[in-house]
Amino acid sequence: MRSGEGQSFSARVKEELVRLPLGKPCCMLGEISALTLTSGHLSFRGGGWFSVSYRLENAGSARRLFQLLRKRLDLRPQLHFVQTARLGGQRSCVLTLTLQDSRSLLEALHMTETDEDGRVRLRRTAPRYPMTRQCCRRAFLRAAFLGAGTMSSPEKGYHFEWKAENEELPGTLEKLLEKAGLPFHRYERRGKTVVYLKGAQEISDMLAMIGAGKSMMDLENIRVQKQVRAQASRAANCDEHNGERMLDTAQKQAEACRRISLKQGLFTLPPALASIARIRIENPDLSLKELGEMMEPKLGKSGVNHRLRRLMAIAEQLEREDGA
Repeated sequence: MRSGEGQSFSARVKEELVRLPLGKPCCMLGEISALTLTSGHLSFRGGGWFSVSYRLENAGSARRLFQLLRKRLDLRPQLHFVQTARLGGQRSCVLTLTLQDSRSLLEALHMTETDEDGRVRLRRTAPRYPMTRQCCRRAFLRAAFLGAGTMSSPEKGYHFEWKAENEELPGTLEKLLEKAGLPFHRYERRGKTVVYLKGAQEISDMLAMIGAGKSMMDLENIRVQKQVRAQASRAANCDEHNGERMLDTAQKQAEACRRISLKQGLFTLPPALASIARIRIENPDLSLKELGEMMEPKLGKSGVNHRLRRLMAIAEQLEREDGA
């Protein structure tokens, strides 16, 4: 069986992510922080000692965490597997740290402190690693998806989520998504908070941001095929010249926005341009007036037209740079 056959789209994304280079030391610590939040378990052993273990359903994610702990913090986790009686006998990967390694980890994640008498005490039960750099924020989002994320197949719909077992995770995710300019939603499912992205363009931007470039291209190909089928159906029913011209212009605008997305990511644009670009890509058949009514706050036709012209100019500049 070739790689990818029989796998869900979500599993293929994770397989791509776990094969990425470990990156810079700051990014490695960002990934460790995310996996500690999503998959870590903390136990008090007395005398100021704590033990840390991790449980992950994905073997590739467990292998990546093992490598991160070894390379970044010089820790020696023990890896073993456990079989779950329920859920069809699903096998989980468990990484266990010694007490000394657990202490080193908690100190690196700013979860413990040492008082004047040399006694170690727990400051917080969740990592508090500063993510001031964009690369670290991307690393955290990537590892959070490995530990607690899933997404639907683009053939069926567009949905990308993180299911939070830790109450600290939703707030952290939302802050990072706000910084990236990506609109998100949240809801409660069986007592757990779920943070999710719904639009195809937002999910495409997220895949690009966390380093899943191949999966992003696969999603884009599927989306283009679906849009072409829909546009052909609409064009067949459009028998007025003005309607055809409007549809042609709208399609060029959508293609320009998609070119920017593939080349550099819409998250690199000013928020005003990124928002209209996402809406145009998702709705290549709508008029300027209809696009403006979908904006928050609403925008007039001239304002929409001005922003789309700026996006067209950016796309043309990128095309010239590629041809230079």
